[in-house]
Amino acid sequence: MIRHIVMWKFKESAEGATRAENVLKFKALLEGCRDLVPGTLHLEAGVAEPGLASTFDLVLIADFADQAALDGYQDHPEHLVVKQFAKLVAESRQCVDYVV
Repeated sequence: MIRHIVMWKFKESAEGATRAENVLKFKALLEGCRDLVPGTLHLEAGVAEPGLASTFDLVLIADFADQAALDGYQDHPEHLVVKQFAKLVAESRQCVDYVV
């Protein structure tokens, strides 16, 4: 199994919306990718909460059965739309994939 963790820090404003608005929109877009490809075992998106220690605004934690499933997710047309939105609203991104 491969665990895919990605964290984003969002611009203060972008695409006519505030950081908070874009974070929520992006979270919904990510969660819409939950059932895109066979082999997606788990997918959750979490938003940083005020008062808790956070250096990023949103995190994705997803588990895939194997590299082929992760590749299918990365290349899926609906996920490519999500990636494009991220490029417009995110200030920075960090990712780690590892075998569980």
